[in-house]
Amino acid sequence: MASSSSKIRAFELQSKSKQDLSTQLNELKTELASLRVQKIAGGSASKLTKINTVRKSIARVLTVINHKQRDNLREFYNKSKYLPLDLRYKKTRAIRRRLTHKEANAITEKQHKRNIHFPARSESSSLVTLVTHTGG
Repeated sequence: MASSSSKIRAFELQSKSKQDLSTQLNELKTELASLRVQKIAGGSASKLTKINTVRKSIARVLTVINHKQRDNLREFYNKSKYLPLDLRYKKTRAIRRRLTHKEANAITEKQHKRNIHFPARSESSSLVTLVTHTGG
């Protein structure tokens, strides 16, 4: 129970294994239960403030566990064509519905041929022809 006397830091938890994290989580949960019993029995003020730190420590451990689990899933699905919905980037609904870069720039075969055979005139080339015709 020495771990709960000082504040648990998330970066320290990330180096631990899954088994160590789950045991620490169980220890923190039992400590929280005992602190709540002491609260009802009329414990001291220091015990009451400790409830908050233990709750936050539980949240940190759970956050690290979830983060590790998501990283493992990302690694597992890295080579696959599709990602599960919860691993995809959230962004906004409008951005997710938007055309991809490839879809937005796609042109038909007919338009492609038009672009090749009848390229758009640039201003610089039209100015050169004007100068040569008017200049003499």
